[in-house]
Amino acid sequence: MSRQALHEGWVLRAVPGPQVPAEVAGRAVPATVPGCVHTDLLAAGLIPDPYLDDNEHAVAWIGRTDWVYETTFRHEPGDEDRVELVCAGLDTMATVSVNGVEVGRTENMHRGYRFDVRSLLRAGDNTLAVRFDSAYRYAEAHRDRLGDRPNAYPEPFGFIRKMACNFGWDWGPTLVTAGIWQPIGLHAWSTARLAHVRPLVTLDGADGRVELHVEVERAGDAPLTVRAAVAGASGEVTIPPGERDAVLTLTVREPARWWPRGYGEPARHLLDVTLSTPDGGTLDVWSRRIGFRSVRLDTAPDAHGSAFTLHVNDVPVVVRGVNWIPDDVFPTRVTRARLAERLTQAAEANVNLLRVWGGGRYESDDFYDLADEWGLLVQQDFLFACAAYPEEEPFRGEVEAEAREQVTRLAAHPSLVLWTGNNENIWGWHDWGWQEPLAGRTWGHGYYFDLLPRVVADLDPTRPYWPGSPWSGSEDVHPNDPAHGTTHIWDVWNTDDYARYRAYTPRFVAEFGYQAPPAYATLRRALSDDPLAHDSPGMAHHQKAADGDAKLRRGLDAHLPAPRDFDDWHWLTQLNQARAIRLGVEHFRSLRPICMGTIVWQLNDCWPVTSWSAVDGDGRRKPLWYALRRAYADRLLTVQPRDGGLVVVAVNDGGTAWRASASVARLTLAGEPRAKTSVDLDVPAYASVELELPPELARPDEARRELLVAEAGDTAERALWFFAEDRDVEWPAAELDATVAPVDGGQRVRVTAGTVLRDLTLFPDRLDPAATVDEALVTLLPGESATFTVSADAPLDPAALTSRPVLRCVNDLPPAGR
Repeated sequence: MSRQALHEGWVLRAVPGPQVPAEVAGRAVPATVPGCVHTDLLAAGLIPDPYLDDNEHAVAWIGRTDWVYETTFRHEPGDEDRVELVCAGLDTMATVSVNGVEVGRTENMHRGYRFDVRSLLRAGDNTLAVRFDSAYRYAEAHRDRLGDRPNAYPEPFGFIRKMACNFGWDWGPTLVTAGIWQPIGLHAWSTARLAHVRPLVTLDGADGRVELHVEVERAGDAPLTVRAAVAGASGEVTIPPGERDAVLTLTVREPARWWPRGYGEPARHLLDVTLSTPDGGTLDVWSRRIGFRSVRLDTAPDAHGSAFTLHVNDVPVVVRGVNWIPDDVFPTRVTRARLAERLTQAAEANVNLLRVWGGGRYESDDFYDLADEWGLLVQQDFLFACAAYPEEEPFRGEVEAEAREQVTRLAAHPSLVLWTGNNENIWGWHDWGWQEPLAGRTWGHGYYFDLLPRVVADLDPTRPYWPGSPWSGSEDVHPNDPAHGTTHIWDVWNTDDYARYRAYTPRFVAEFGYQAPPAYATLRRALSDDPLAHDSPGMAHHQKAADGDAKLRRGLDAHLPAPRDFDDWHWLTQLNQARAIRLGVEHFRSLRPICMGTIVWQLNDCWPVTSWSAVDGDGRRKPLWYALRRAYADRLLTVQPRDGGLVVVAVNDGGTAWRASASVARLTLAGEPRAKTSVDLDVPAYASVELELPPELARPDEARRELLVAEAGDTAERALWFFAEDRDVEWPAAELDATVAPVDGGQRVRVTAGTVLRDLTLFPDRLDPAATVDEALVTLLPGESATFTVSADAPLDPAALTSRPVLRCVNDLPPAGR
């Protein structure tokens, strides 16, 4: 058996057409494989960077052009029974030819393909060509054939099995790609090979159980032997002549279990599988690290509706999640190192679950391997989002083939704990005016309630399946009913103030989010606007949400002083995003055990854009990231309104009891006490305690001049409650003393408050795009101090580092009347 990568010597040509620019027409462009047309043209200097300014429009012609990739490779024929061309991923409408002979056609970005080419290969040089027809032309032809179907955007992404967000989203550009986006090469083998290896890993009491399903492809009828070993257990099974399938069960006595973050160590064990001939000759091998754990989903009815509680190893897990979108429009730019950085950012924000959203892709092996290693749970959507999808051929067959391939591919990963049928399509059918224009045509119901659950039940019954996000658990209940199953809350962003989150008592919030622009350094890299303004041309182009700028302003008007300039607007919109999500997360966590999970929209971005992300398109952390880290901490102290009063809720998602002396004080903005109480806090592991506050604490004498401070143990667990909105609070003009001292790798900024300082935040990227800071959104009472560690390649100017617009707080803006 041998493998030969075919990644060298490629060139790219545009098929002639009136839309092809003169500088590209007829030109052979060096191509990188794996890669795509956009990145090849960009590397050749033939197109502007699509992520900058409004260059997205200048490259729109690429998606409506046909392209041909060609290379020449050397081959020396051997005595193998088969030589196959293996294409792990072709995007999307591909015709593959070897030495001028067509060997196959593809219609699905989310599948791999193998073509027998042994008879076509010759000794010496051989040619390989892959023609990609326009995804637009294919999708529009099927739309015209089957009849249009409603979706969230005026693009035909529902009529092609391709990454939907290539066609634009309310956070992403319209950049319709084509190319060899996964590895390609020759695989030569004899007798038989391992076609599929699917380990179903469960627990049987204290023991681990691996039910290993093996499928072979044969080039002959000899008997075959499959051997497997994991964690000291081993076994073998014979596949008789003519047969292709085998099942081998291994039992591991009391293995170390795989646990999600916060619940234990994510122990993994190496599983080795070998395919052999009767005389012991090795034909093929397969190896993965697996984890022993059980998963179940509790959706039982109760007094509050019906639950949605994920259990891992029979322990209920409170999900602290984020939604994940493709980290780049061009997938081959997302390396393992970049994924490691992004998942580290998730883990350091105390996230324990990533939901891979259904408008993107099934992620790379690196993504799931890193999640396995770090104990991050993964919820995986099947790839359907915000549209009515046709169920006619060729789509039904492609969907089933894609689902079978991906369920099999991902079965070994302990991090994957839930399959979801789609994103918002069931909700869309109910509420978005789809039923009349569909006029009885298919829209995906058969996928979500029949085909996909059958595939999961057949190939991976160890994991639960849920038809959609959101989904209530029954077709007799509205799909987005907060009392049942999962819910998406988007009225807050679209129409209502973020305080409305407190009107909900949901069982599990799978999407909710609030927008803000990216970091200042990200904007300056991506936009040439001079000056920058919230509505300058580049800012407007990089705001894809409907009425997004107006919604940002509505949110500011409800809570914060009016911005005087762009610097204020940028700071306050980022602050408002952080405030909104922190309020929602803390409210939902305070409802434990009724609400057993939140998945914030969204962790990441795919390009520089104003969006709902916590980490922007250049990988910089927005203030939301710091707020999320605090709101998702194992120990959370939060003040919540209840029944006309106030309560303090202590949430403990740690594995040991939380015992501390807690105090609650009502103070003036000058720090003078008006009322105070204390209590001994005793919160069991994985539980919460609610303490009602007496009226003298819950009711201020002067709402605009007072706040509530709750502390448990030390100021690391501190909760604040302000009785008035920032725009109405009588903030004193900010007074502070700031000192800057050098430390290894950067500088330490120590700020001592002369007055109350609300949400003190440093933005060192304004001085050095590579600079970062370890903390943000710190509120100090008079006399208190905070230390910020700034990491930078070179020392930053201390005066600039400690003044506007780098050092900000709410009360450096004048409220109305000051």
